[in-house]
Amino acid sequence: RTVARLVPGRRNAAIPMASSSSPSPATAAARKRALTEQQFSELTPVLSPEVVEALDRGGFRRCTPVQAATIPLLLTHKDVAVDAATGSGKTLAFVVPVVEMLRRLPSPPKPHQVLAIIISPTRELSSQIYNVAQPFFATLKGVSSILLVGGLDIQVELKKVEEEGANILVGTPGKLFDIMERLDTLEYKHLEILILDEADRLLDMGFQKQVTSIISKLPKLRRTGLFSATQTEAVEELAKAGLRNPVRVQVKTEAKDGAQQDLGPSKTPLGLRLEYMICEPAKKSSQLVDFLVQNTGKKIMVYFATCACVDYWSVVLPMLNLLKGSPVIAYHGKMKQGPREKALASFSALSSGILVCTDVAARGLDIPHVDLIVQYDPPQDPNVFVHRAGRTARYDQEGDAIVFLLPTEDAYVDFLKLRGVPLMERECSPDIVDIVPQIRTAALEDRNIMEKGLRAFVSFVRSYKEHHCSFIFRWKGLEVGKLAMEYGLLQIPSMPEVKHNNLSLKGFFPLGNIDFSQIKFKDKTREKQRQKALKRKAEELANEPPVPEKRIPRERPDKPKRKQTGKQRQTIQSKEDMDELTNEYRLLKKLKRGVIDEDEYEKLTGFGGSDGEGSDGDAAGRGKGKERRSKEQKKLKQRGGKTGGRRFEVKSKLKSKRR
Repeated sequence: RTVARLVPGRRNAAIPMASSSSPSPATAAARKRALTEQQFSELTPVLSPEVVEALDRGGFRRCTPVQAATIPLLLTHKDVAVDAATGSGKTLAFVVPVVEMLRRLPSPPKPHQVLAIIISPTRELSSQIYNVAQPFFATLKGVSSILLVGGLDIQVELKKVEEEGANILVGTPGKLFDIMERLDTLEYKHLEILILDEADRLLDMGFQKQVTSIISKLPKLRRTGLFSATQTEAVEELAKAGLRNPVRVQVKTEAKDGAQQDLGPSKTPLGLRLEYMICEPAKKSSQLVDFLVQNTGKKIMVYFATCACVDYWSVVLPMLNLLKGSPVIAYHGKMKQGPREKALASFSALSSGILVCTDVAARGLDIPHVDLIVQYDPPQDPNVFVHRAGRTARYDQEGDAIVFLLPTEDAYVDFLKLRGVPLMERECSPDIVDIVPQIRTAALEDRNIMEKGLRAFVSFVRSYKEHHCSFIFRWKGLEVGKLAMEYGLLQIPSMPEVKHNNLSLKGFFPLGNIDFSQIKFKDKTREKQRQKALKRKAEELANEPPVPEKRIPRERPDKPKRKQTGKQRQTIQSKEDMDELTNEYRLLKKLKRGVIDEDEYEKLTGFGGSDGEGSDGDAAGRGKGKERRSKEQKKLKQRGGKTGGRRFEVKSKLKSKRR
């Protein structure tokens, strides 16, 4: 069951749900469970005929729970904070109210009057929202819209907005902020609605300053919708700042089959089956290839930790004998906008194939008919796990997702279960083809593969080091030797993380007697450039002047000490006298307290006779000692009294400070 729960303060409102049906094909069952019995045409307030017709043309007749809950609230002038699983139909939940609110305006807006703003974190998601909304925006007469995302010439966009104006702005926070700062021609005082899609991601990506600045330029009397699949503390703070007495809409899924019910409640789409596989480090890549071969003919997305990893595996996977003929497309954040759009369009058009990607493809993207999600590297941020898996089983479909874990990472399964993401275990294949020799052979033949592998490995280790769940993903426990074999490396790269932290190199088998500088690029142009660079470097070294040897400094004889002045001698003598007096005064106090007897006192002060003297000598010495002692006591009273007084005064001050 999919349940939508409204939380306006402490009040709850129920949404009519689809009843359980008799056994039917899997997709039909998923469709029925994902949708409510509520028709778009029967919503209250009633939608305009033009909007209902546009929904019918798109194949949308019944609402999902989030749509059935959110559309009436926004149309009755309430702010909403929506917490719903990815793939639950959030885009239509805000596009339909935006269009309906603008349709009800008494008169057409002026060209530069901004009436609605929709903000999302990435270019791809903004473009997707804009394309989904176009059939609905087309029903509005006299209302214009514009897409504002990065990667395009800012001057061209500024000129277009200044000349033509726009009533609906759809874009990323960075570009919207830039346009709003530079242009004074746009007017925001009549704004009707602001939508923040994937709000948690907006804040994670560092857009808080821009979002806050955009909100500060907008009128307070407006409707605001905040949509996200994961609610964080930062999102709660944003809701307090940007929403006025919002209604919270929470959508949860409850599994129907027994296996899923045993795992507990889930925050993932209802038609999604989640699994995990625990692999040995050296066999992880071979298990991945075996798994992809088992699912040949499906549309698969494989997630890696870094852009360098995507670059490497997108080259390695297609050349393997087991995957020859399978289309493999790379997609990551460091690609330029043109190639990124082309890669996404190519994969969307395929009926089967593999998209190798990073977390840039984890949120919001609605790629049609994705059957399987493979998380080869678990995400740094555990919140992203749900978003990655949500690229399949969208809306009313079914899908599968699997995450590959090392034996030291098995606690991640329990961690996810506590967060409402239960997983079922999948056993590793016992008989798999070892792909490492084939990768190493390819690296020996093409320097491009060797260098990409080294970069990928270094980036993976550094990414692992920054993992948010460092208590589970302990980078100092990485078996670097086995992981290097998994990547098919010819050598372990020289990196500080390995050198200074004694990471395990066990399990790595280097290839002997190989001069790595002699490995050539298969691409003749690149090899020619490399040879030129090597030649230039050799010439520079040859032309460099020899480094002069450092001279050993001679040992200089010690300078004769200068004769001390009379004042210096007097100061030294005074200090010695004072030390002697202090010592004698201390011994005298010990004598008075009975700590030492007279004989010990005389010995310590030098008044006693030598050991060789007889008894008469001792008696005479004692007599003389008494005379000297009485004289010494008088001297101490005269000269040492002040010193002792100062000492006692200092001690008393220290005691008072301690108190």
